[in-house]
Amino acid sequence: MTNVLVLGASGQIASWAIDMLADQGATLTLFARNKNRISNVPDGATVIEGDVNDRAALTKAVRGQDIVYANLAGDIDEQAKAIVDVMEAERVQRLIFVTALGIYQEVPGAFGRWNRTTIGAATLDTYAAASDTIEASSLDYTVLRPAWLSDADEISYETTQRDEPFKGTTVSRKSVGALVADIVAHPQNHVRENLGVNKPGTDGDQPVW
Repeated sequence: MTNVLVLGASGQIASWAIDMLADQGATLTLFARNKNRISNVPDGATVIEGDVNDRAALTKAVRGQDIVYANLAGDIDEQAKAIVDVMEAERVQRLIFVTALGIYQEVPGAFGRWNRTTIGAATLDTYAAASDTIEASSLDYTVLRPAWLSDADEISYETTQRDEPFKGTTVSRKSVGALVADIVAHPQNHVRENLGVNKPGTDGDQPVW
């Protein structure tokens, strides 16, 4: 069985991913700042309450894992540095890290302008810095840049590479969780790739729900 550490386990995308990973038989460690906010804890999962910027707590959580899946917010640039440092020190290679669309100004047209204004250049720059840290590391990473997120109970997504224009405007949280679970099941896929994730057919000047 695959040992998977979920950083930011109380998040909504992570909630979908956790269910799918449990169904796949993964051995889960769930890490969150407030463990009481984790909505689903599968049987046999280990729960750790802590902050990613606490190197001792993060090291304890990372040690012995096969894959780390990080779905974080806040000072994500600093958290990315901590994750890379600890994973490299502990010789844990496989990382799945969720950032945001628009960090490379790769979203074209009116939607790209709306997205940058709405999220804010400073926030996008923070996510871009996190991605840069990961891409400069020795890790076998996959960076995911989801479109605007919906709560639709569906799995429907396509991906674009970092050097391609972003497609669409929205995607379901369940879809992103499914992509995470698929990468865990097939860790040789999308190694050292940076992927935009969207639902096909959702092009528009603003999110198409």
